[in-house]
Amino acid sequence: MSEDVLKQTTKPKKAHVLKKLVPCMLGSWRWTALTWVFITLEVVCEVLIPWVAGTYLIPFINPTQEMLDAGYVMADHIRELWGFAFIMLGLAIASCVSGIAAGFFAARASSNFGKNLRKKMFYKIQDFSFKNIDKFSTPSLVTRLTTDVTNIQNSVQMIIRMLVRAPFMMVFAFVMAATISPQLSLIFLGVVPFLAFALFFIVFKVHPIFQSVFRAYDRLNGSVEENLRGIRVVKSFGCEEKEVEKFKGVSGFIYNSFVRAERIMAFNNPVMQMSTYVCILLLSWFGAHIVISTGNSPSGFNTGSLTSLISYVTQILNSLMMVSISFVMIVVSRNSAERISEVLDEIPDLASPEDPIMEVPNGQVDFENVCFRYNQEGEKNVLDNVSIHVPAGSTVGIIGATGSSKSTFVSMIARLYDVNSGSVKVGGHDVRDYDLATLRDAVAVVLQKNVLFSGTIRSNLLWGNPQATDEEIEKAAKLACADEFIETLPAKYDSPIEQGGNNVSGGQKQRLCIARALLKKPKVLILDDSTSAVDTFTDSKIRAAFQSEIPETTKFIVAQRILSIRECDLILVLDDGRIIASGTHKELMKTSEVYREIHETQVRGGDFDAA
Repeated sequence: MSEDVLKQTTKPKKAHVLKKLVPCMLGSWRWTALTWVFITLEVVCEVLIPWVAGTYLIPFINPTQEMLDAGYVMADHIRELWGFAFIMLGLAIASCVSGIAAGFFAARASSNFGKNLRKKMFYKIQDFSFKNIDKFSTPSLVTRLTTDVTNIQNSVQMIIRMLVRAPFMMVFAFVMAATISPQLSLIFLGVVPFLAFALFFIVFKVHPIFQSVFRAYDRLNGSVEENLRGIRVVKSFGCEEKEVEKFKGVSGFIYNSFVRAERIMAFNNPVMQMSTYVCILLLSWFGAHIVISTGNSPSGFNTGSLTSLISYVTQILNSLMMVSISFVMIVVSRNSAERISEVLDEIPDLASPEDPIMEVPNGQVDFENVCFRYNQEGEKNVLDNVSIHVPAGSTVGIIGATGSSKSTFVSMIARLYDVNSGSVKVGGHDVRDYDLATLRDAVAVVLQKNVLFSGTIRSNLLWGNPQATDEEIEKAAKLACADEFIETLPAKYDSPIEQGGNNVSGGQKQRLCIARALLKKPKVLILDDSTSAVDTFTDSKIRAAFQSEIPETTKFIVAQRILSIRECDLILVLDDGRIIASGTHKELMKTSEVYREIHETQVRGGDFDAA
């Protein structure tokens, strides 16, 4: 798979990224503050250890000539020596405990940040329309909710701890080094520009690579999701090798991209090590000359001072290494932050008006010169100048060839999309004037792709009405003819449903979805080819139950079989986004050539006996 193909996506928005992410730190600031307190204690203790060792301990262990001439005897100072040793041990323990505490609180803060960010994104996605979701794609949204959030969470932990600890350490260590020898401490400043150049060069090179990698993650997740959803089709056609090759293409691109990035980032460690050793060599060279010239005087620059300086150079350069590692991680998370910001910046194109209508009077439906297209820049309308009046309580059948926009037509009623021109009215009011939740409570839709969620039959049916009683649940199941198989199950309505409803047949899934929609007690019921997987006898039983039990509900039945709609009060024949004929079955048999052809084809195919 080429890199050009993987770059087909919206350009990340770089503005206001921090503004979008900082509010997710709510509840984390106290943990962050505690992290910084303990980091400060950790750094102070670490910086004092070389100072105590160089100033007091090393001169006792390795006395200067002046001390020997003054009659220095180790036995006379053994208690003092132990005192300094215990001070250093105490500082080491305090540094260790402070470091552990800082790590704990940093983990708490970053985990809380990750939780808030996932919550904010998930809530935002719930407001997305189909159009918004199509813009990102489902696999991409999954990647942003998982991989991208994890990257940012890890970076937040690194920033809270390492990017605060490193500057503290560099400042304190440099101050201590400057108090020992202002001249030699300038060696540290000389190496900083070189390290800064190397670091920014690495960042500049790897950033574009990670941008393409995260876009590839979207395609990888899409490939896996598509394969798992269609695993029965893959196996029945023997296309396992083809799917493996497709997976290898995306996975191989990610692998090669990471290898390229790691090759560049691999320069980071050698550059840091080289800088460290150069500083140590320079300190040793110039420091030794100073020690020799001053005679290793205990009151001036001596062996202990040189040892402390070498310790401080190690601390400073290790801090710079932490900064460089943190910067690399920030580069990775920068791409993730931009991708997440895209989701948070996205404005749902469907929303309730400021003063919405909170009640749907009845199930009357009117289309008035409706035009619609998915792509605003496209020239061809998916629905073109559609007008129809449907009285409340009517049963409307919709038929047409594949791609004639049948599903799009009924999607307008529940305002799953907004019209480009014209209006769709339910109960005499434009659907755009209703509160979205109110409208969709009154308009129940059973889509072509029936979806059940992991849980039980009962929990799935309660999606239609969380307050439904057992009697209402059983009645809805009976109307949808779902009780026929539910009653045969050992646990009946408490029988488990696997994710996606994979442990029930297509027909059983359709009937459960119809029962779920009926529990809403809707004013408009839309069945979008939702009885295609049931036999004709069960289909007729469901339709008969609708006529007798919910006569006041307006029913729209999208179907491929004329048998499913021949008894409807009104039948619409769609072709290329237009209503080319309408009327009852008998009227259309006389007036519509398209309808007659569909009827005769199905009669010859044995779908039903000719009328």
